[in-house]
Parts: sequence; structure tokens; C-alpha cells
Amino acid sequence: MSNVNELQKLVTEFRDARDWKQFHNPKDMAISLVLEASEFLEHYQWKSEEEINKHMLENKSQLADELADVMYWVLLLANDLNIDLTKQFKSKLEENAVKYPVNKAKGNHKKYTEL
Repeated sequence: MSNVNELQKLVTEFRDARDWKQFHNPKDMAISLVLEASEFLEHYQWKSEEEINKHMLENKSQLADELADVMYWVLLLANDLNIDLTKQFKSKLEENAVKYPVNKAKGNHKKYTEL
């Protein structure tokens, strides 16, 4: 299993080998992240729950590719902004555990302010 640092190294090596860093400012990378997330979301647009379930089974590879594209930009942004994703992710989970305690949030989709 790869860790986040290994994945960041892979994406930065890929980018740097092509001399693309010159085009990668935080604004444009954030836009690219949202665009890739939108491409993932497009797979679900205008589909019923039944159609979505069928589509996910039949198009798993395409969905995986779109998620990988999203992850590419997340990893590059975190790298360039000097964010330790592993540390931040764990910290965010701890924050969410406080906001959404199991005894109040289990089986409930309400926002933490409504629990």
C-alpha cells in the first residue's frame, strides 16, 4: 500500500518531468480539482438510483480514473502548499468525531448543528 508521501512524489515527478509546474499556481490547480470532481459527478447526472447502480457496475474503471484525477490535484496542491495530508486528515477526523458523536450521529444525516 502506498502512502501519501510516495504518491505525492510520483505526481510531482510526473509534473516536473514535463516542466508543468510553471502553470501550476494554487488558483488554477484548485480549478482543475473542481473540474475533475465535476467529471466524476457527471457520471451520476440525470440517472435514477437504478441507473446509477447499473452505471457504477458497468463503468467502474472510468469512475476510478476520475477519482484518480481528483486525487492527482489534491496531492499536488497539498505538496505545493506544504500541507501534510496525513496529519491534516487525521486531525479533521478528530474534529468531525467531536462534531458528530456516535451516540447522536449514528444513522442520522443531519448536520452537526442540528444534532
